[in-house]
Amino acid sequence: MVEGKIASLGNYSSKSEEQIEKMSEVHSFSDAELDHLKILRQGMKDEKILKMYRELRTRLYSRAGGKNFVCMVTSVTEDGGASYVSRNLAAAIALDKTKTSVIVDCNFYDPSAEELLGAEANLGLTDYLSVRDMGVEFIVYASGVPRVRVIPTGSNIEAATERVSSSKMHMFVQELKTRYADRYVIMDGPPVGEYSADVRLIGGLCDFVVLVVPYGKATEAQVKNAIETIGKDRVAGIVFNYS
Repeated sequence: MVEGKIASLGNYSSKSEEQIEKMSEVHSFSDAELDHLKILRQGMKDEKILKMYRELRTRLYSRAGGKNFVCMVTSVTEDGGASYVSRNLAAAIALDKTKTSVIVDCNFYDPSAEELLGAEANLGLTDYLSVRDMGVEFIVYASGVPRVRVIPTGSNIEAATERVSSSKMHMFVQELKTRYADRYVIMDGPPVGEYSADVRLIGGLCDFVVLVVPYGKATEAQVKNAIETIGKDRVAGIVFNYS
């Protein structure tokens, strides 16, 4: 089912490779578009990037014990590269045709997920959290990357922190994770330094967290404070972003 650009992910608790291949796709980015958006792909020139994200993916698979997971990606500072890492982690997971991923844009103060859609989204996470009877299927969009879905922030970002702490947000995260065993959820979070309360709330809903450190732009003290804010036992990995 496709409503406008909203694509349903089907009604299966577990999908075969053939079923995943038939998932509704609105469009697919060309290799040039993927390169422009700095999203990894098979056959890309910089094989080191592809290898790095495959290694990160494997580490997270191991951390999750072979099950799917919900992972928040956050950066130490503003413009630290969390969205870049979120996109590429989701893309790396989706390289496997038996798996799907969904990026949830939780950076309400600097959203960027709509770049993956090619058009403006009608509804998003904050709209869903504001409307009692709205289902998740109305905010899940097909992206230009096969098997990668996107949930944008939405238009109703006033009091977003309070909405993130709501019971509906808890149910939302659980539904995303448990409805499909082959789906991996990537929460693109705000930077720790500027929005520590949001990071604690969102991180607390996730299985673990990946922390992005912008190379040469964060002090050792900032990194330590970020780890303390998240909780050392919840940090599954640290990615140094050189871009």
